[in-house]
Amino acid sequence: MAWFKRENKGIITTTEEKKEAPDGLWNKCPNCKKPLHQAELQENKYVCHYCDYHLRVGSKEYFEVLFDNNEFKELFANLTSGDPLNFNDNKPYTDRIIESQAKTGLKDAIRAGVGKIEGQDLVIACMDFAFIGGSMGSVVGEKIARSIDYSIKHKIPFLMISKSGGARMMEAAFSLMQMAKTSAKLALLGQAKIPYISLLTDPTTGGVTASYAMLGDINIAEPGALIGFAGPRVIKETIKKDLPKGFQTSEFVLEHGFLDFIVDRRAMKAKLGAFIKMMNN
Repeated sequence: MAWFKRENKGIITTTEEKKEAPDGLWNKCPNCKKPLHQAELQENKYVCHYCDYHLRVGSKEYFEVLFDNNEFKELFANLTSGDPLNFNDNKPYTDRIIESQAKTGLKDAIRAGVGKIEGQDLVIACMDFAFIGGSMGSVVGEKIARSIDYSIKHKIPFLMISKSGGARMMEAAFSLMQMAKTSAKLALLGQAKIPYISLLTDPTTGGVTASYAMLGDINIAEPGALIGFAGPRVIKETIKKDLPKGFQTSEFVLEHGFLDFIVDRRAMKAKLGAFIKMMNN
């Protein structure tokens, strides 16, 4: 016989007495679907401690993971997109920008900062997928260009963290020109013999992959990241063939020679710090 027996059925709790968990306290792993406590997730560098899946995070989290004591000076914080084409699909582009800024707390799809990593000076430009899919517009290109100029002026290594769906269609050719602009700036960085590290995260696609994401002195990626130019569905429909297993994952891209190595996010800071220290010496 059970030691516990419910005497009253249909127990009702009034709305006023109900207690709900605060927002943001729990997360769920997209891979294994297990619940993750936010404090534990943060301590584990936003990697699932059950299956090692690397959750998508933004510039705030990457700066927190990489900069010593999360101390840095943000660069060019007030740059915002214009609307050179008066673009309008189902809503004006200017309205979409304002909505995205209010929703994410970001000015655009990238933030830049300068600080120290393992005691070594470093400039980091990090993309945010939450802002219109991390799309590359004129502000993204301009911030990268200015960050490179800052690196050259102060002789500090440059780290680019890519996370993007590609070029921003609302800016059309203005967006596509950022590919050439950033590539030219990186050439100047190379002439100045200042290290450029490119970190590709999930996802890195489109014009970003076709330009600055693949131009690093070393190209590294996180495990399981989607990396490619066109999406798998588009490629499959174009070539009319089934794609290999794991196509466009960072492991597949590494195997085919487009990456130097894959690094777990929990070991990223130590790995980058060691590389920068070696280059500085």
